[in-house]
Amino acid sequence: MTLKPGTRLCSQTCDTEVVVVTAPDSDVELTCGGAPLVPKGEPVARVDISAGLDTGTQLGKRYTSEDAPGLEVLVTKAGAGTLAIGTTPLEIKAAKPLPASD
Repeated sequence: MTLKPGTRLCSQTCDTEVVVVTAPDSDVELTCGGAPLVPKGEPVARVDISAGLDTGTQLGKRYTSEDAPGLEVLVTKAGAGTLAIGTTPLEIKAAKPLPASD
């Protein structure tokens, strides 16, 4: 799937919804709970969460992956599925440290 910044996606396995903050240069298969994410507003046929992909998503957190440089998604609605590229889970992006104030 070709992702563009601002694209809103939702899960077929749980309540997770995300918005693409930055997109990678290449196509990626972004999944949640083992099923591909679909554009928000399209009909969703619910499927079961795949075993091992059920750690959930956290509201307001940004997720990235080393497998797809440039990919960053923001969770706008939390759910029970794991965000992944294929079956490789995405990681929560670490916060930037604040500068020291002396």
